[in-house]
Amino acid sequence: MSSDIWAIGDAYEAYMGRWSRAVAAEFVTWLALPAGSRWLDVGCGTGALTFAILQRADPEHVTAIDPSAGFVEHARAAAAGAPATFRVADAQALPFDDASFDAAVSGLVLNFIPQPERAVAELARTTRAGGTIAVYVWDYAEGMEFIRRFWDAAVELDPAAAELDEGARFPICRPEPLERLFREAGLGDVSVGPIEVPTVFRDFDDLWAPFLGGQGPAPGYATALDATHLDALRERLRSMLPIAEDGSIALSARAWSARGLRQ
Repeated sequence: MSSDIWAIGDAYEAYMGRWSRAVAAEFVTWLALPAGSRWLDVGCGTGALTFAILQRADPEHVTAIDPSAGFVEHARAAAAGAPATFRVADAQALPFDDASFDAAVSGLVLNFIPQPERAVAELARTTRAGGTIAVYVWDYAEGMEFIRRFWDAAVELDPAAAELDEGARFPICRPEPLERLFREAGLGDVSVGPIEVPTVFRDFDDLWAPFLGGQGPAPGYATALDATHLDALRERLRSMLPIAEDGSIALSARAWSARGLRQ
């Protein structure tokens, strides 16, 4: 069974959008690329990274692609008037000529691409010599805390849920395999590092409700449960969280980022 559903912009925004935007801003600042660059954003989703580039990098233009027509429509509408183009395309077979961009980036996507090595090769192919290729992925194994705790609760109640746990399914959500992926693609000056952002929920409902939107593995798992098992999961997760006296829940989210240069 696959629960990797990514299609509905509003549901994704409720689940991950606020945290995706925070980490995207840190990522673009870390890259510190020159103004006037031509960017490619692969797997743009609802546009978190595209908008961070537009707001922080003063690009000449951003071309953004995603396999989901729903996400592309959402991002295109939100970016009306900006120097950005959105289209539906596959990260493993980009519809662009060699050396078309100064920088090719991808945020929170590489884990979900069947052949991530092909995607990195395509990022490199479409980037000019000396240009930057960079990605970031959530640390599902440890550092993406609210999703980590969801799966810990789910597996405790249903050991079969371990098959869907992103921390186990996606080996490149750790720094060593991510760095190896870049080096094996022939990129130069490779560096890998963490990006951490706070994820503070106003109360338990603020954390729990997005899991009912069906977008992504954890919400896909939750929405497939019957009412009894869903209630059990909700209460087990609640018991595992550091809920403050005012009801708020302060966690953090870590992504691993990698960058390299096209040789």
